[in-house]
Amino acid sequence: MAYIRKVKTASGATAVQIAHKQKGQITKIIHIGSAHNDEELKLLLAIAQKRLQENQLELFPETKSSLRLGIKRSYSDLLWQTLLEQYRQLGFDQLGDEVFKALCIARIVEPTSKLDSLRVLADLGVPPIDRNKLYRCLVKAANLDYRRIISQACFDHVQGDGLTLLLYDVTTLYFEIREEDNYRKSGLSKERRLEPQIIIGMLVDQNGFPLGLHSFEGNKAETKTLLPVIEAFQAQHKLSKVTIVADAAMLSATNLEELTKAGYTYIVGSRLHKVPYDIAVYQKNGELSDQQIITMQQENYRVIYQYRAKRAALDHRNIEKQVAKAQKALNGQIPATKMKFLSVKAKSRQLNLKLIDKARALAGIKGYVTNLDISDEKVIAYYHQLFQIEATFRMAKSDLRARPIYHQNWDAIEAHLTIVFAALAISRNIEYQTGISIKQFVKLLRPIRSGIVTINRIEIPAEAEIPKNVICILDKLFSGN
Repeated sequence: MAYIRKVKTASGATAVQIAHKQKGQITKIIHIGSAHNDEELKLLLAIAQKRLQENQLELFPETKSSLRLGIKRSYSDLLWQTLLEQYRQLGFDQLGDEVFKALCIARIVEPTSKLDSLRVLADLGVPPIDRNKLYRCLVKAANLDYRRIISQACFDHVQGDGLTLLLYDVTTLYFEIREEDNYRKSGLSKERRLEPQIIIGMLVDQNGFPLGLHSFEGNKAETKTLLPVIEAFQAQHKLSKVTIVADAAMLSATNLEELTKAGYTYIVGSRLHKVPYDIAVYQKNGELSDQQIITMQQENYRVIYQYRAKRAALDHRNIEKQVAKAQKALNGQIPATKMKFLSVKAKSRQLNLKLIDKARALAGIKGYVTNLDISDEKVIAYYHQLFQIEATFRMAKSDLRARPIYHQNWDAIEAHLTIVFAALAISRNIEYQTGISIKQFVKLLRPIRSGIVTINRIEIPAEAEIPKNVICILDKLFSGN
């Protein structure tokens, strides 16, 4: 048997419930809601009556229901509140800029133009923001150097874990413009694009959490970006005993000397232009064994070479593909464009056999340069942490769509990069805590809607029902803070 009952709560409200009774004992209670006045009580009793009768066949069907239900609006309040809390936990709320905060969160949820972010924010339940405030925020973010404040907050966030390893890398971001200026210039593009671009240098910790971001002119050499970024980071945080890890693009004698002079240790990838003598000796007397390490000590650093059979197999496959492509060009099967193993002279074309032999001899070998006094194996393991910064850059370019950049003014460009930087920090922190990608995280939480429903024209807030799998994810996220 089921019946409707009213129960007074501790707060003085009246709870309306459907109670199920069997053999004189209540076996189940369904809570409909709590009323704080007579009008709400009347509505809740009507809803309870409707629900009580929904599985019963009516002998005399109602000609017209007196209950009118409607949905006024819905929004992703759970996602908004969760991202707000992450923004606060990282210390970004010290900026005291509500518009900047909204733009950061909107970029995580759905990367789009600054103006279209207003649509995204409306879907999250955020009150409307005047577009003029939005553009004034960009100027303010650049002039007050929000990025420095955010960088400090990020540093404070990871310092407790003992910051000893910094990963550095660069990427390029292009603009949807044709003409260059003093900042946006054509240069060596990692995406082989011709549009004007800027160079972005980023520092992250060994988990890929961003700590610093700097921009440079689009035609600046990558090797010349490392020292300015490290020096700025050192000056801001008064650091010295930190190991810098960077790929071979950062390897230059000047960089290594300056890093050593400043008191830093480093691990940098080594370019292999020819087969090192010690390796050539091994290859002459017999094959290198898998995981074999050969070390060459220099005056202020050592070079570590490692051979890996799996890497060698991949290198050989790629070499043979390139040789086959060059051969097709020689046979006239495909156009003879610029190719690695094809020598093109004024009156002849031929395979560059010397270069092919060199590539085969270097297959599977990777070099590392370091002044660290630790084992070779640990140096290699530290270097391989660079995949973390590569993942952070991928997130910036894909999930957060940092490119292309449509802004024209310097302050708007710098503000855009600062918004992306803050969004990256929040996203990487969520991924680290939950073990799922930020894209999947948003996909799970965004459909969970709160809203305003109307019952006979009376507006009543409706809370979201959170699935168990999402509760588990949120528990992971907030248990780490």
